[in-house]
Amino acid sequence: FLRRRPTMSCSDLPLVIICPDRTGIIARVSSVIAHLGGSINEASHYSDPVSGMFFMRYVIAGGSLPFGAAGLREAFGPTASEFGMHWRVSDTARRNRVVLLVSKLEHCLTDLLYRWKSGDLAFDIPCVISNHEDMRALVEWHGIPYHCVPVPTDPERKQQAFESTAELIRAAEPDTIVLARYMQVLPQWLCREYEHRVINIHHSFLPSFAGARPYHQAFERGVKLTGATCHYVTEELDAGPIIDQDVIRISHHDEIDTIVRLGKDVERNVLARGLRYHLEDRVLVHGNKTVVFA
Repeated sequence: FLRRRPTMSCSDLPLVIICPDRTGIIARVSSVIAHLGGSINEASHYSDPVSGMFFMRYVIAGGSLPFGAAGLREAFGPTASEFGMHWRVSDTARRNRVVLLVSKLEHCLTDLLYRWKSGDLAFDIPCVISNHEDMRALVEWHGIPYHCVPVPTDPERKQQAFESTAELIRAAEPDTIVLARYMQVLPQWLCREYEHRVINIHHSFLPSFAGARPYHQAFERGVKLTGATCHYVTEELDAGPIIDQDVIRISHHDEIDTIVRLGKDVERNVLARGLRYHLEDRVLVHGNKTVVFA
């Protein structure tokens, strides 16, 4: 029942659950899957003693069930209702559509394009959107449509630019949006439209040094560690649920250019890792916190 290797030609079905903690959740979910003939390849659980919530992620071998994700959703519905679960079932055979947004700095975009092209990360890129033309040649060389929507500083024209950007995003029908150093603050209405589906990389170890020029803030403060934070975008700037973070040590010898260079390496790794967790349904959001079954 547990850990049976799935048929390689079949996809897996991650089942993710958040619900109030109570006795018997694991037993009930496991018995339902067993009754359907399902085989569990991964099992992760966490009971939060502060919130009283229970978090769970099972990966069910698709080849062990007589149906796919839709059939599992229908079969599991009554149990989910009984326990008051917030839950979802996905299918690893379905690749996420990820729209990338970028400005002028290419390091995060280049890294994601490499991981996409090499197959290290499994997702599709319907388009890349930027407020500058700088990345067009790179993106189109990869055979990906590139859209440039300049964002003026004038409030009225800025609003129009974001409406145009939103139209392009909607036309691409994304599952996920990644701000790969897109140096614009998304309007609140767009954040609400894609809640928990917009991922940002911020070049500091949040909550320290939020906002603009965080490396310069860190340099002026004389910190000995700097880092990067991958988080979901919310209406409050740089305050969304954190998916992943990492740091690198710096010293008084390091000038600002060195700190920026070292930070870029951390940014690339943290963004790629956070995106992987998101694509694999390993991130469970509750309030402004996450449980990540890495």
